[in-house]
Amino acid sequence: MNINNNMGALVLAAGKGTRMHSSLPKVLHTILGVPMLSLVINALKPIFPQHVRLVLGHQSDLVRETIKDNDCGIILQAEQLGTGHALRTAWPDLKAAGLEYVLVVNGDTPLLKTERLTWFIKHCLQAEADLAFMTLTLDDPASFGRVLRVKGKVAAVLEAKDYDAVLHGPEPKEINAGIYFLRMQSVEYLLDKLTRANKSNEYYITDLIALGAESGLNVIGLDQGRDDTLLGVNTPHELSRSEELLRSEIVTGWMQKGALIRNPYATRISPAAVLEPGCEICGPCEIYGASRIASGVVMESHIWANNVRIDSGTRVRAFSHLEDAHIGPNCTVGPFARLRPGSEMAENAHVGNFVEMKKTRLGVGSKANHLTYLGDAEIGAGVNIGAGTITCNYDGKHKHQTRIESGAFIGSNASLVAPVSIGENALVGAGSVITKDVPPESLAIAREKQKNLPRRPA
Repeated sequence: MNINNNMGALVLAAGKGTRMHSSLPKVLHTILGVPMLSLVINALKPIFPQHVRLVLGHQSDLVRETIKDNDCGIILQAEQLGTGHALRTAWPDLKAAGLEYVLVVNGDTPLLKTERLTWFIKHCLQAEADLAFMTLTLDDPASFGRVLRVKGKVAAVLEAKDYDAVLHGPEPKEINAGIYFLRMQSVEYLLDKLTRANKSNEYYITDLIALGAESGLNVIGLDQGRDDTLLGVNTPHELSRSEELLRSEIVTGWMQKGALIRNPYATRISPAAVLEPGCEICGPCEIYGASRIASGVVMESHIWANNVRIDSGTRVRAFSHLEDAHIGPNCTVGPFARLRPGSEMAENAHVGNFVEMKKTRLGVGSKANHLTYLGDAEIGAGVNIGAGTITCNYDGKHKHQTRIESGAFIGSNASLVAPVSIGENALVGAGSVITKDVPPESLAIAREKQKNLPRRPA
C-alpha cells in the first residue's frame, strides 16, 4: 500500500505493565524470542517506512536500546498518566511532521498483521472517518474496554473497571482492540477535553470516542468478530496465549511450504527464521533469531538453536545447543554438542557428543567426536581431535588463538596452551601439554616418562 507523507503511525509503549508482575517493561517481554514491541514495529514498517513513532516512558533507556535498530522516532512521556496523555504528549511531534492522519496502536499487540492494518486504513479512508477503531466480540470480555452502541452506532468505550451494569445496561461482548485511526484536524480540539474522571485517575484515549460521537464526528467501530491476533497482552497468561497462537501459525506455515516438522505442537520457530522445503525438524525443538535451515537438513529432537545457519545435508543430533554458528553442508553435530557464538564447521566436519566450540573454525572433513573444548581456534582440513582435548585459550587476562594445520592428529587428553600452532600433518601424543609450536610432519610428546613402582602394603 502506498502511504502518503501525510500519514504516520504512533505506538504507545510507555506503560509499566504492572499486571505482568515483572520489572521488565511490558513491551519488552518476548514472543518466540522477539520483544513484543519489535513485532508491532515489524507490522507497521511496510506501511509507514519513514513515519513510525514510539511513545516511551517506563525504563525508556532500556526500551530504546532494545529497539535501536528499528529506526523509529522516539517521544518521551516523562510522566505516565494514561494513553490519552501519551497521545497529547506526541501531538506536537505529529503536527510538526505535517501529518493529516495517524494510526495509533498499543505496543502490547504483538500479533498485528500488516495486511489487516492496511485493510483497516483503506476502509477508514473510504468511509471518510474522523475517528475509527477496531473492535472484537468475545464470549468473555475480561479486562478489555467495553464498546457501547446506541442503535448500532458507537457511543463510547468504557474501561472494564469503570463499567457499571446499572448505569450502562447489560454488559456487551464487544470490546476495544486498541487500534485507532484519527483524522488529526478533526480530533485535535477533543484532546483538551480529556479528563481523569475514572477509577484509574488517568487520561484515556478511549474517551475520544464518546467525545467525538457527542460532537457529531464520523466515529466508526469496525467489529472483527473473534480475531485473537488483535488481542493485547496484559498478563503472563495472555502473553503465553499470544505466543502459542503465533507459534502454531508459523509452524503450520512452514509445513505448508514443504518443511517436514514432526511433533509440530512441541516445535517453536522464530518469526525471523527461514526453513527451506525438504528440511526435517523433530520436536521438541526451538529455533530462534534469524536462523536459516537448508533443504536436506535433519534436526533431531531437543535441539535449541539461535541465529544459526545450517547448510544442506547436515544432521544435528538430539540435545545439541547452537548459537550464532554456521554449520556447512553434510556435517554431523552432536548429540549433546554445544556450538557457541563464532563457531563454524566446514563441509563434512564432525562434532560429537559433549564437544564445545567457541569462536572456532573446524575445517573440511575434520573431526572432534568426543569430550572436547575448542575455543578461539583455527583448524584446517582433515584434522582429528582426540577425546578430552582442550585448547587453553585464556591466560587469566586475554584470549589467545590455537592454530592446527591440515592433516594434524591430536591425541586424546591433550592440552594445547595458546598461543600455539600445530603444523601440517603433525602428531601430538595423547596426554601431552603443548606450550610450544609443533613443526609440520613432527611428533610432539610432552609428558613425564612412566614409572612403575612397588605398591605400598595396605
